[in-house]
Amino acid sequence: MELMEKTVRVELGERSYDVVIGPGLLQQAGARIAPLLNRRRVVVVSDENVAALHLQALRAGLARADIEMVALALPPGESTKGWEQFSRTVEWLLEQKVERGDVVVAFGGGVIGDLVGFAAAVLRRGVRFVQIPTSLLAQVDSSVGGKTGINAPQGKNLIGAFHQPSLVLADTAVLGTLTARDFLAGYGEVVKYGMLGDADFFAWLEKNGPILASGDMAARVEAVTRSVQMKADIVARDETEQGDRALLNLGHTFCHALEAATGYSDRLLHGEGVAIGCALAFELSARLGLCSQEDPSRVRAHLKDMGMKTDLADIPGSLPDAETLVELMGQDKKVVAGQLKFILARGIGQSFVTGDVPPEVVLSVLKDALTQ
Repeated sequence: MELMEKTVRVELGERSYDVVIGPGLLQQAGARIAPLLNRRRVVVVSDENVAALHLQALRAGLARADIEMVALALPPGESTKGWEQFSRTVEWLLEQKVERGDVVVAFGGGVIGDLVGFAAAVLRRGVRFVQIPTSLLAQVDSSVGGKTGINAPQGKNLIGAFHQPSLVLADTAVLGTLTARDFLAGYGEVVKYGMLGDADFFAWLEKNGPILASGDMAARVEAVTRSVQMKADIVARDETEQGDRALLNLGHTFCHALEAATGYSDRLLHGEGVAIGCALAFELSARLGLCSQEDPSRVRAHLKDMGMKTDLADIPGSLPDAETLVELMGQDKKVVAGQLKFILARGIGQSFVTGDVPPEVVLSVLKDALTQ
């Protein structure tokens, strides 16, 4: 199994760290984390679903290196990512007498990684943390790059901090316990990387996506590694999203509006929203004459091949009208001087950031999408 292991370095000077990717990393967690520790003890924050499935394996992996573990399991789901569970987590970490030199472990999907990373950022003005992401979405996206935070009633991720982890352990064997829906939601973020900056990777996914989804470990390791490498390169160039890092938001302006419209509920998972958002971003790009109509068709064909949500009609229940969706986009963090930023594409693998998008074209794309 170890032959499959890959390491991606996120280069950020003194705050550089490794993202280790491969099966069986939970069993090796103790040996991997030990070099970071001043004392042989870690505090772990997880959610109830992940804890039930994997906490014993992590405890055993840490015990192999004589590391003691205490754990808190939060309720699963997006609604956890708010003030209530955040305060609970910070207070629990203080009760555990976490010191500046200790390490907090975020063990779960994107919700846990974001919330626990933010807790680590503010606790004693910053303690180190390790990400052990358990969902595909967290392994390829949210665990890498140091964006942490919680949601506000006004919108997603509006409260947070940049706080880089000291290590990321992406155990690809853990992905085997995801539901098909959760795996495919994460795949929405994987395919985004091909669309935004690597046409060869997109073509590789068109060919290998089905075996990846059905459990081929080598394909999973390869897909996670290539995704993480792209993200690491972008984060190294632009850590706090002044320029290039915004490319990672391909599909997200539409996605965040759709998530708000569905009440951040199980009707639409984040990765599903990203996939639909990417299809809409390519449609918008084609309408503006930036890319050929073949590109959005190819994007939608691949998403459909994978059995993913592709169109607004794939979201259960009713959606608000196009005007309301455009209004919801205005709540996005990527609004600069009142102007909405879009990530558009000149072709697959060629995305760029622009604020120069006529609102009436966005409106017409959404109106058409709502009637399909």
